Amino acid sequence: MKKSKIIDLNLIRSDKLLTPGELIDKLPLTSEIEETVINGRNQIRRILDGEDSRLIMVIGPCSIHDEKAALEYASKLHEITEPYADKFLTIMRVYFEKPRTTVGWTGFLYDPNLDDTFDMAQGLFKGRKLLLDLAHKGIYTATEILDPFVPQYIGDLISWVAIGARTVESQTHRQLASGLSMPVGFKNGTGGSTQVAIDAMVAARAEHGFLGINYQGHPSLVHTGGNPYVHIVLRGGNKGPNFDRESIRKTQFQLEGTNLKPQILVDCSHANCQKDHAKMSIAFRSAIEQRAEGNLGIIGTMLESNLVAGKQSIDQSNINLEYGKSITDPCIDLEETSQLLSWAYQTL
Repeated sequence: MKKSKIIDLNLIRSDKLLTPGELIDKLPLTSEIEETVINGRNQIRRILDGEDSRLIMVIGPCSIHDEKAALEYASKLHEITEPYADKFLTIMRVYFEKPRTTVGWTGFLYDPNLDDTFDMAQGLFKGRKLLLDLAHKGIYTATEILDPFVPQYIGDLISWVAIGARTVESQTHRQLASGLSMPVGFKNGTGGSTQVAIDAMVAARAEHGFLGINYQGHPSLVHTGGNPYVHIVLRGGNKGPNFDRESIRKTQFQLEGTNLKPQILVDCSHANCQKDHAKMSIAFRSAIEQRAEGNLGIIGTMLESNLVAGKQSIDQSNINLEYGKSITDPCIDLEETSQLLSWAYQTL
């Protein structure tokens, strides 16, 4: 075929992928796994409806890059959180997509080999397989959605979704959230603006029509009915943290002024800890103390936690990576995670 002079000028190649339906046929749900996902979603909905007084605890690695380590972490997380199940609903972070301010590793779905080969066919297969394995263990999972096609491949296995600080202003992601089948948390913008997240929540609750793909991979006009289970996630911003009492109250006032429930999930990482995992506990303890003082609008927290504390850099050899340690943002380890949960349980 003759090369065009006006289109695909910067395109190197285009590789065909399995359609969502074809991948799901290879890695199907069982009735047991389907029930796990439904239970996770329904419990979150009950908390958001005020029918369940527990706190949502979204806990896990900043990003997934090793399935073996993720499964080991999941088992250990279950062990340390099970004694607190009467007060906390634990959802494991299983983040496969990493939005970047400039460039960097974009996540397990896109580059599972960590070498810029971008074997997304393998990434989608391994990512879905990991979610199936976690659900088989009874683990509820959370992820951030970046690419609007990804939910067709893995959305049936997710109990909670985040729309991130870099995409919260995107019309595409607001429309996408309006059709998702699980509760969605919208993060405040990277600059710290909570209004952009509130605007996104209003938009996601509405009906939309937009371009997407169906399970057969066909371009489709997608019609959505709106998602009633949306809430804000405070993660701090360029000007500093926003987990303090004044910021929480201000955000709740904004929500009430837009006829939204004054519900907030506090992300204790990112700008709320200034990307210093040693400071994550400060945000966590503040959120729990505010809840204990009677602010029931604080409906949960998020902790970035891994087998090993801290972070490490990756290169294209990746032969010296430390097992169980983040390759993106720094995390606390399971020992500190357990200590924080024990303290929170006693405080509440």
